Amino acid sequence: MKTKDLFQIGDSIAHDYIINYEYPYQVLPNIKDIIIEIGKNLGDGYYLLKENVWVSKSAKLADTVFINGPCIIDENAEIRPSAFIRGNAIIGKNSVLGNSCEIKNAILYDNVQVPHFNYVGDSILGNYAHMGAGSITSNVKSDKSLVVIKNGLETYETKLKKVGAFLGDYVEVGCNSVLTPGTIILPHTNIYPLVMVRGVIKASSIVKSMDNIVLKENR
Repeated sequence: MKTKDLFQIGDSIAHDYIINYEYPYQVLPNIKDIIIEIGKNLGDGYYLLKENVWVSKSAKLADTVFINGPCIIDENAEIRPSAFIRGNAIIGKNSVLGNSCEIKNAILYDNVQVPHFNYVGDSILGNYAHMGAGSITSNVKSDKSLVVIKNGLETYETKLKKVGAFLGDYVEVGCNSVLTPGTIILPHTNIYPLVMVRGVIKASSIVKSMDNIVLKENR
């Protein structure tokens, strides 16, 4: 569940910063500073939409998009109608943030699809990750206590109240699934629709329910 195990392809304008953290949840308090540091050094291929909002000249933004900074929208990204970027967000190259989606304090690596009615908060999505329509990252526990990530008998104290989900490369999340606070899904895993996911999910798994998880090679 370490950062290097999740984001193996490494295609992101922020990857060199992210990989310096042993665990992915350690990145979350620093996303704002990472964006501002990267933004200050972007070249002529980007324009400053407003304070601390850098947009690639090849990106496509619908007229009804709302963006708070800091934010970077990278090359050929597409931000569709009524998307809401609340701030502290990176939208990677060729990625899609779709109709009525909301994102805050999150990083989308390159080629990520968050296309329909999704909420992504305090999360990082690896290369080619895809969230089906209506799937969300829940980032606050119902009792408002600090998030603890459980991986079998191991526990990880994040010391954070808000922690969403961390999706490895090529993770597919089915429609209307809920990723509970602190969920970590390792690469090449598929989540069925309508599943409530928690904890750490092994790489190359198929999650039909939390009581029915199989490895792809054993299917």
